[in-house]
Amino acid sequence: MAALEPDARPRERLTSRGAEHLTDGELLALVLGAGTRGASALEVAMSVLCGMGGLPALLRATPGELAGFPGIGPARAALILAALELGRRATARAPARGQRVAGASEVWTYFRSRLAPLPIEEFWALGLDVRHRVQSEHCLARGSLTGVEIHPRDVFRPLIRQATAAVIFCHNHPSGDPAPSRADIELTERLREVGELCGIPVLDHVVVGWEGYTSLAERNWR
Repeated sequence: MAALEPDARPRERLTSRGAEHLTDGELLALVLGAGTRGASALEVAMSVLCGMGGLPALLRATPGELAGFPGIGPARAALILAALELGRRATARAPARGQRVAGASEVWTYFRSRLAPLPIEEFWALGLDVRHRVQSEHCLARGSLTGVEIHPRDVFRPLIRQATAAVIFCHNHPSGDPAPSRADIELTERLREVGELCGIPVLDHVVVGWEGYTSLAERNWR
């Protein structure tokens, strides 16, 4: 196999240009460190990414799934999962108490790394004070691959207890597509009605996907 040009080597490119300029395959190749007989680290990395169906699916992989790829094995599978978890923890920062939430894009930034890789739906609430600063966060329900069951009484009980002034809801779609379903829209309408009765206005409901989000408030709740 012909040697790569210096500029094509992931390590040199990371040093000279920065990690953000490397592809998913190149970054994974650096985590692996070396290839195997007959395959470079980049080729092994691309085989894993293609076999898993891309980076979002890789985030959901089990050690056994990764270890089954040629050139990986248990030790490298553990290395990959450890690197992914470090990245997830670095970006999955909870909203700081007292920080003002500027909009749906900020909500997506908060929750993307926590929710987008999950194989099931989770429904969260950001409780805000009168100035729309973060007061609390709650995971209110965990569901399945295709949905999560939500009861308004369970949603607003902790918010009322903490004297929440307003709330933003957020949940993920394991498919990665943030387009709201009819059930999402109908649930949001029910929650808005209950919120009005409780004196806790619903400011938004953000659906989280891997590559983007949908704000129901920005869509005029449709």
